[in-house]
Amino acid sequence: MHHTRSATLAAAGLALLLAACAGDNSVGPGNQLEVTNVPDSFQWQVSNLSNVTQRFTYTWQNTGVIATVNQASAITAGVVTVTIRDGSGIEVFVGNQTNTGTFDTGLGTTGSWTIEVVLSGASGTVNFRVDKKA
Repeated sequence: MHHTRSATLAAAGLALLLAACAGDNSVGPGNQLEVTNVPDSFQWQVSNLSNVTQRFTYTWQNTGVIATVNQASAITAGVVTVTIRDGSGIEVFVGNQTNTGTFDTGLGTTGSWTIEVVLSGASGTVNFRVDKKA
């Protein structure tokens, strides 16, 4: 009887572990999230993602009316989208992080811009920066 109870508990524990692994994960210490958010320059990097679904929103001060977005991510699964809104809340950029390169935002207004990062079942590394366009 003791062995049956142990086996049942072990099976239940394994089922819980598998259920936890099958679901979406969130960013933790092992993902080494690094955010630099200073006026006119924003940088975001996270690594070792494995099926992560999570949303991050930041307020960033841009003294300009256009920004450049440098995307250097290596996404192996899922989708990662960066959406940027200007000081008036108008969407000036939406970028899928599988597209690498440097892109300009649309013309916006100075002030408090919003940068939103949405991870949907994402695996890999996300690395992008946003700078005031000179």
